Amino acid sequence: MSTVKLTIDGREIVAQEDSTILEAAKSSGIRIPTLCFHERMRPIGSCGMCVVEIDGNSTSVLSCMTTVSEGMCITTQSDRLTRERQDALKKMLVNHPLDCPICDKAGECMLQELVYEHGITEVDMQPPTSKFTSAYTTPFIKSWPERCILCLRCVTACQEIQCIGALDVIEDGPNGKLISFDKDKCVSCGECIQVCPVGALVEKKASLRWRPWEVKKIRTTCAYCGVGCQQWLHVKDGRVVRVSGVEDAEPNKGRLCVKGRYGFDFIYSEERLKTPLIKENGHFREASWDESLDLVANKFKEIIAESGPDAIAGVSCARSINEDSYQMQKLFRAVIGTNNIDHCART
Repeated sequence: MSTVKLTIDGREIVAQEDSTILEAAKSSGIRIPTLCFHERMRPIGSCGMCVVEIDGNSTSVLSCMTTVSEGMCITTQSDRLTRERQDALKKMLVNHPLDCPICDKAGECMLQELVYEHGITEVDMQPPTSKFTSAYTTPFIKSWPERCILCLRCVTACQEIQCIGALDVIEDGPNGKLISFDKDKCVSCGECIQVCPVGALVEKKASLRWRPWEVKKIRTTCAYCGVGCQQWLHVKDGRVVRVSGVEDAEPNKGRLCVKGRYGFDFIYSEERLKTPLIKENGHFREASWDESLDLVANKFKEIIAESGPDAIAGVSCARSINEDSYQMQKLFRAVIGTNNIDHCART
């Protein structure tokens, strides 16, 4: 692919000719503030934070929407750009509640960080305005419409990443745009929560139970199927309080299904088996792993001796990783001597 040479903040760089100014700057380690932009989605251009100046242009341009060209000379930081970014933030804050002390996103809110960075200490206060046409709530998701800044990340993610379309934009209202929610289409995947930069969309299960600085993030692999989605476990006081997707990891790139994102309560269920059980005289008793595995192996040997290896069949669990499923079929084919092996996800 062809490349072009351009200058950003006095630095000469080389970029792909079809890349945007924002992408070219980021690849060269030059930061341009953003709010609505997300790596996994097309540029939205709704927040106005990524404005830059181009020599020869009388007005600033959105770096997320503007393609680079040969010889382009770009400025990302200036007094004029700072004022424009401050104005963009103030427009968002006009109808944004000042509830940071109780907001679920406090401490990891992109709006909060940008407001602090740009030195905004006050704004004309007005009653918060709802940005949704109807209440956005599911068994797992709760919305705070007055906190919405209409960045449209949630809408874009629902349409482009999940291809569901439960969220959409309609041209209406005092702000020119409203977000509509179709509860019949929503599958509670939580992708909208994953990409929301503020506290407009939050998880009901994790609501107000912790703050970002109180938790430790541990990366792991989702155990619900064999895809291998990468997760962050948010752990407070030794307990998982939330699960989120790892944005830059394969294969899921931040995406999680409803089970992977919300199905972690079973970890602490009192009904979970914690030790093997062997049934004797109609009742179960606790046993060690060695005793239990020896019992299973001996039973297998008895069945094979009496009825042959085809009298035994096995089903590999879809929660197992590919390597475990491979070992399972190897055990049945090479050790037991039967091809009676299946996988529950095949059906």
